[in-house]
Amino acid sequence: MNFLTVSGPPSSGKTSVILRAMEVLKPKSLKVAVLKFDCLTTDDDKLYAAYDIESKIGLSGNLCPDHFFISNIDDCVDWGIKHKYDILISESAGLCNRCSPHIKNYTAICVIDNLMGINTPKKIGPMLKMADVVVITKGDIVSQAEREIFALKVRQANPNAIILNVNGINGQGAGQLAAVIENATPVESLKGERIRMSMPAALCSYCLGETQLGKEKQKGNVRRMVLD
Repeated sequence: MNFLTVSGPPSSGKTSVILRAMEVLKPKSLKVAVLKFDCLTTDDDKLYAAYDIESKIGLSGNLCPDHFFISNIDDCVDWGIKHKYDILISESAGLCNRCSPHIKNYTAICVIDNLMGINTPKKIGPMLKMADVVVITKGDIVSQAEREIFALKVRQANPNAIILNVNGINGQGAGQLAAVIENATPVESLKGERIRMSMPAALCSYCLGETQLGKEKQKGNVRRMVLD
């Protein structure tokens, strides 16, 4: 089974470009499943079902979505192998732009869109900077100059990534993405593997359920601003 991670900010077009790539791969009759990790709710399983693609939903609720992801992804891969899928795709939204849902030695894709602003690529953490492939969407909504500047900013943030422009509506550029997905890294088990970047530092009093403000309520991993 081949395995890859797809991440990106909410509404950047992750599900749309995956579906366009699946349309390209459909004649090959590959058995594909998608693991959808999100925070509170998602209807993407219905979109995948409409394309006869099996999907499993994982909602982190009040937990950090990336900590939830890394606590479950190895079991999910075992599930995919058990059901003999040809390709297993993990799709997760980097809700804080600092998340690191990519695993060393396994194909990693980040999806971002041209409407996010030209300075956004430098504000996004490991999910962009450590991706093997960066897919840029919504290029049909901006000018050629804006597309080129945004692509340059992506290249500056991640000099080693393959950059693809994919239209999630009409599928333009999806063929290249389909090739990346089809040739994703084979996996037998994730046991002992490592994520590409440590998770965001956590475990303070608010992580544990505290709701009241005040220094005396702040314990654990706390960082304070320096103010004059």
